[in-house]
Amino acid sequence: MLTVELAFTATSERLAARPAHRAILQRLHDEGRLVAAGPWVDDTGALLVFSADRDELDRIMAADAYYRTPGVTVTAVHEWAPVVGRDRLTDG
Repeated sequence: MLTVELAFTATSERLAARPAHRAILQRLHDEGRLVAAGPWVDDTGALLVFSADRDELDRIMAADAYYRTPGVTVTAVHEWAPVVGRDRLTDG
């Protein structure tokens, strides 16, 4: 699994791009490639958990303009190996 951390600033471009991005996230979740995603409660960023390898994640991010939208910064991508709860993460 891979995690993607985003940082946000308040820009009209980010807010305008968000509905299309969320539609893409829903499709990826339906396909089983996105485990979970959501913003921090204070809307300063977000965490996304993907069930994908790095090449696939790079393709996913390249296909979604949100990651290049003003006000959105990818701050980290990490390979993640959960030891507790993995079954709940992948059962949908």
